[in-house]
Amino acid sequence: MLFVAFAVVPFLINDYWLNAIFLPFLIYAIAAIGLNILTGYCGQVSLGTGGFMAVGAYACYKFMTGMDLYLMGADGEWVRYALPPINIFFSVILAGFVTAFVGVLFGLPSLRIKGFYLAVATLAAQFFLVWLFNKWAWTYNYSASGQINAPTRGVLGYEVTGPTAEPWAAYLFSLVFVVGVAWVARNLTRGAMGRKWMAIRDMDIAAEIIGVNPLMAKLSAFAVSSFFVGVAGALFFSVYLGAVEVTEAFGLQRSFLVLCLIIIGGRGSIFGAFAGAAILVRGAVFLKNILVGALGWPTDLAAYFEFIIIGILIMGFLIFEPHGLAQLWRLAKEKLRLWPFPY
Repeated sequence: MLFVAFAVVPFLINDYWLNAIFLPFLIYAIAAIGLNILTGYCGQVSLGTGGFMAVGAYACYKFMTGMDLYLMGADGEWVRYALPPINIFFSVILAGFVTAFVGVLFGLPSLRIKGFYLAVATLAAQFFLVWLFNKWAWTYNYSASGQINAPTRGVLGYEVTGPTAEPWAAYLFSLVFVVGVAWVARNLTRGAMGRKWMAIRDMDIAAEIIGVNPLMAKLSAFAVSSFFVGVAGALFFSVYLGAVEVTEAFGLQRSFLVLCLIIIGGRGSIFGAFAGAAILVRGAVFLKNILVGALGWPTDLAAYFEFIIIGILIMGFLIFEPHGLAQLWRLAKEKLRLWPFPY
């Protein structure tokens, strides 16, 4: 699969396949992996994914365009330091670290509250971050429209952002981050840190009794999750959309969409993040082609029908298979191992 992704798809991809299928799938997969670390593996409910994606997007924008920092000097006066623009690859990574720091700050309430109350706290983070990026003019370089636009940037001489970027270059740039994130997440969840997260998820009091530090476990889950979500937000802005306004691009609907991905794909599963992203992204394109292209439905009616289908899928998986597509895939593999001699 990796061979096809790296060696075959770049030669076949065009603008339509890039913007309609591959980029949304790759970016939402990163965001779903990040939320799955926090909610699926550590059991900490979060409704602020859209806000943390906005942090990654705006941090990436500042690193891409350069920023002015004001630090207090030895004489007590504020000194201005002008940081030059940073390469887009490192801008995305640094944006992830900035988002991880913000995620840890908003994860502090998880030390005292959990469940519904924690969900409300992260929902408050969502609204606060969107409000902040609307009001703090420094974050969008004092633009009159309040919108941020991704400048043209490249890696190794090939443009990956901006209107002139080649589809294969933007695709490979995003794919590298997806593979890196999935590899890191897979190893973290299989190691000692992942076992601590799952112990906190299953029963936090028992986990503390056997020696798991709930402070470090919960905050590390928030940090790792926010880092991945920040990377997704940076790619969503710079490579996919190119220009965003925070309320439209990173509103509450974005948070619920990523939450839907892990419900359908499967909580506590890296594969489930990819499966959920594939179903929602590619399923939406398939429905649109059928309803609008073949049946001639109005676009707005087809969009409402997509929401109905997503709602039915969520209810169906919550009732009949709470562990999502990942569990169905596990059952299918078990049956294939025994076929054709199930006894």
